[in-house]
Amino acid sequence: MRITELLTKDTIAMDLSATEKDGVIDELVNQLDKAGKLNDLTSFKEAIHNRESQSTTGIGEGIAIPHAKVAAVTTPAIAFGKSKAGVDYQSLDMQPAHLFFMIAAPEGGAQTHLDALAKLSGILMDEQVREALVNASSPEEVLQIIDKADDEATEEEASEDQEQATAVSTSESNEPYILAVTACPTGIAHTYMARDALKKQAEKMNVKIKVETNGSGGIKNHLTDEDIKNATGVIVAADVHVETDRFNGKQVVEVPVADGIKRPEELINLAQDTSRKPFVAKSGNTGSNGSASNEKQGVGKTIYKHLMNGVSNMLPLVIAGGILMAIVFLFGPNSFDPKSAEHNAFAEQLWNIGNKSAFMLIIPVLAGYIARSIADKPGFAAGLIGGLLASTGDSGFIGGIIAGFLAGYLTLGIKKLTSGMPQSLEGLKPTLIYPVLSVLFTGLLMIYVVNPPASWLNNTLLNGLQSLSGTNIMLLGLVVGAMMAIDMGGPFNKAAYVFSVAALTEGNAAPITAAMIGGMVPPIAIATAMLIFRKKFTKEQKGSIVPNYVMGLSFITEGAIPFAAADPIRVIPSMMVGSGLAGAIALGLGSSIQAPHGGIIVILGTDFSHVLQSLIAIIIGAIVAAIIYGLLKPKLTQDEIQTSEAMNE
Repeated sequence: MRITELLTKDTIAMDLSATEKDGVIDELVNQLDKAGKLNDLTSFKEAIHNRESQSTTGIGEGIAIPHAKVAAVTTPAIAFGKSKAGVDYQSLDMQPAHLFFMIAAPEGGAQTHLDALAKLSGILMDEQVREALVNASSPEEVLQIIDKADDEATEEEASEDQEQATAVSTSESNEPYILAVTACPTGIAHTYMARDALKKQAEKMNVKIKVETNGSGGIKNHLTDEDIKNATGVIVAADVHVETDRFNGKQVVEVPVADGIKRPEELINLAQDTSRKPFVAKSGNTGSNGSASNEKQGVGKTIYKHLMNGVSNMLPLVIAGGILMAIVFLFGPNSFDPKSAEHNAFAEQLWNIGNKSAFMLIIPVLAGYIARSIADKPGFAAGLIGGLLASTGDSGFIGGIIAGFLAGYLTLGIKKLTSGMPQSLEGLKPTLIYPVLSVLFTGLLMIYVVNPPASWLNNTLLNGLQSLSGTNIMLLGLVVGAMMAIDMGGPFNKAAYVFSVAALTEGNAAPITAAMIGGMVPPIAIATAMLIFRKKFTKEQKGSIVPNYVMGLSFITEGAIPFAAADPIRVIPSMMVGSGLAGAIALGLGSSIQAPHGGIIVILGTDFSHVLQSLIAIIIGAIVAAIIYGLLKPKLTQDEIQTSEAMNE
């Protein structure tokens, strides 16, 4: 498929009026919506912002490729816009972005679409293409430039594929040869930009390279056993889990995918440095000097990485199950109970799907993916079993987290102990030896060693939460609410959210109430500050008032991130005060939200007697945060006013 089948005249916005990141996103999303490519503008925009909260899609070299792969997309498409003046897009190279390609991919998109998107990511690495696009004066000229680059890229790919096929067999033994694997969470843009950055730099350095991409369409250009055998070193530039055991004994450099784009020369040099300690197959934990990533990553960051892998994979269950349970309350507080006069058969089935299915899987999935992050696929089964035993053994999230780490590191130990087995038994390891031994030992340790104390601790914490009242419960709301606003999606925010979900699964809604209300405050407060202190904000900033209200009411705290990034000293303390106050007021007034996500929809779906308390808490918290931020924020300088006026002429 050609790129111009996805990038068409009606998805080109040309010269953007936006002067900040959120404005660019708004314009491009609106362009896609006008072209009929979306069925839910709000959901798609939310997905774009969620992707940006993971890491910026401003990849440097003046390019930004915001993207999302969601059901809100009706037809796969690419929107284009440009800004000659440049926009601060928080790019990896800290330079303004001039070219913007927004990729809209539907869930389960065809491989041909994914190939076209991958090709686009590659051709944007060409400086001449970028310059031509910046200077293009019409949609027709943009399409002509892309078409020409598409033709050249297709010819170059065919030539490179032929070279790749024979590179290993024809390379001399003393000729440098390295491998690379690139992968990003969505597998659409960064995966291929890292690939092309590494290939271009290797060509400049006269180093042969083969790059495997782990994209949305699966693994392409797979590294063979012969490739790995002949290679000097391997670069793994990935933000998601990739198989690394196959690189045992090689010089391995493990870094985020963005580093593959930003510093390819340094990575290639590291991969060829034979003085470094060779990689030992431990599924992402290569020892003190095994890889560039581990040289930088301490124990705390390693634990956090594994934990977040579990959390990110359990969240779809949390959100889906929680919202279905909240919908049930629209039928009545006891509509799911067959013994109640309010019983509704449909509501009962929704409750069963949400509570008895989705919520029952949360802890096993959390533990399973923690174990998989540590020990690859062999650790997954043991993690699932350990998590299930934690759930049925009453040790809850505490036991589930312990189970995940226990299963992961037990599996690593089993792999090490069996590494000396005869080669003839190698095929039995992943299918028989690893799963049987890891499940057995994890299960026994969970039942006899972990569950008794973890269950006691879990029940002690829950009983402590249940007994909180008055000042104590308001203090809980203050702490949880404030944590949601410290980094708006970072470690503190995630820690508060996971704790709150854990309490909700055990029947205590107080923490999630404070977390959701505290998380809704920052975007609402930012928008309110712009209404109250209008003269302190530029016209472009005030253009985000409505989007911030929408994101805040939808419990998308990330809507406030652009303001926090631009002015953290004033924004973050203001938001922490407002969010903490809102959490404290909500719990003090007896508000109770019965679902872990959904914002205003879930609040209105809960027991109606609690709605007013929740709204009061949000309004007071947002107004207080808005006033503090507005008073702290200095007036616009004359230069800022003139720049804003010039941009809007």
